[in-house]
Amino acid sequence: MSTNLVAFFIGLFGSIHCVGMCGPLALAVPSLHTRWWLVVADKLLYNFGRVITYTFLGLLIGFIGKQLWLAGLQQGVSLLTGLLIVMAGISRLLKIRVAGNKVMTILLSPVNRLLSYALKHKAGHLFIGLLNGFLPCGFVYLALAGAVNAQSPALAAQYMFCFGIGTFPLMLIATVSSGFVGPGIRRRINRTMPYLMVCLGCWFILRGLSLDIPYLSPAKQQFGINSCR
Repeated sequence: MSTNLVAFFIGLFGSIHCVGMCGPLALAVPSLHTRWWLVVADKLLYNFGRVITYTFLGLLIGFIGKQLWLAGLQQGVSLLTGLLIVMAGISRLLKIRVAGNKVMTILLSPVNRLLSYALKHKAGHLFIGLLNGFLPCGFVYLALAGAVNAQSPALAAQYMFCFGIGTFPLMLIATVSSGFVGPGIRRRINRTMPYLMVCLGCWFILRGLSLDIPYLSPAKQQFGINSCR
């Protein structure tokens, strides 16, 4: 299976969670148009903004991944990535709190201030979507953990683009229809997320072991992120 397909399905699954978390933000941006197709165009711009930011983040993390590939550390990176994801998933299952929320809040405070300013001054949907892509999200972190294993920045950006496209359909429907997932469904998704993390982490570990198992653990020379198919 192409790793970009994995990114797409992470985005598709994660969008159920995102509708509850980010859907109200999208609805908070009023459309200045009365014609329905112009309203839809605004929501398309908002979601394209998110995808652009995800792709940009993939490009940035791809530069890190490229240096690791050039240093011949790709197997170790995949093993470490998988181990960290598994540990994060288990910590969520066991409800173990990990320190670092304050640091994350400080790092993201400029984005939050800029987002508040943009909402207050009724900035465009595209700009709000661009900013929204920088907000913390567990599913985005999962996708970025996969993107760092890419052989090049372009492939990492492609990986995150596929993730963004996966989030697109449900987010668009939710923002256009003004309906979003209720707290009950969101709680069930949050309970499922640790299991997804453990499965994804195990998959990265298997890829890092290069056991020459087709699609699951390819040989070392085939290691990396494939094209989006």
